[in-house]
Amino acid sequence: VTVNARPKMKTSHKLRGGDLVELVIPAEPEGILVPEDIPLEILWEDKHIIVVNKPPGMVVYPAVGNRSGTLMNALVSKCTISASAGAPLRPGIVHRLDKETSGTIVIAKDDLSYHNLISQFKEREIEKHYLALLSGRLKEEKGEINAAIGRSVSDRKKMSTRTKKGKEALTRFEVIERFGPATMAKVRIITGRTHQIRVHFASIGNPVLGDRIYGKKTSLRIGNITIPFRRQMLHAYTIKLRHPVNGDIMEFKAPVPEDMEKAIEALRM
Repeated sequence: VTVNARPKMKTSHKLRGGDLVELVIPAEPEGILVPEDIPLEILWEDKHIIVVNKPPGMVVYPAVGNRSGTLMNALVSKCTISASAGAPLRPGIVHRLDKETSGTIVIAKDDLSYHNLISQFKEREIEKHYLALLSGRLKEEKGEINAAIGRSVSDRKKMSTRTKKGKEALTRFEVIERFGPATMAKVRIITGRTHQIRVHFASIGNPVLGDRIYGKKTSLRIGNITIPFRRQMLHAYTIKLRHPVNGDIMEFKAPVPEDMEKAIEALRM
């Protein structure tokens, strides 16, 4: 703290009108990645990559407000990740999933694999498919949403299609099943913008069920039954990529989590 550019003022110092007070808050240290013995469902692992079925409610890497209990905390307790990119708290991270979104995520174990996978994402070679439970009835059986996404003008914590500075965003979908007041769809994102699926479907009036930010539909009432959705009903169920070292085409599928299975069963009743 300085007063009129003078440091080390006494706590008893009395301020006067016109005094210039400056407060410098030091940046929070990133710290180190602490290994934590957290169970994980590993879909594939070799010397170069590891593919995990991330459970809902788990953050991918430590950040302010979530310093422990993350996917990275769990991974470093189970394997060696030597990738320097993203260190110290997110080494090897080439993409991410929202905290409440479950499903497939691939992590690079070394720098060669990291840069190769980043390139595949940039060139849109990697195919990611999601399973989404949506509010209402989609008008089309198959279609796409092509609308740029950027930071919301009214709420900087949210993304929006109503912005002049948005980045290209393309989402393709196909209806799998209809439940009256809801729709289950297979969704493929061609681009990878923040909250892309959630923002796109909210923009056409069919937000993801359980999404408290873009939809706020946390339950559905069908007859005498109320179906609660305690998180957004979005699951990254497949990812298809080229192995960063041997070039093999690989596809991984993550089983639908129990809470989403129960929601689907309830909607079918």
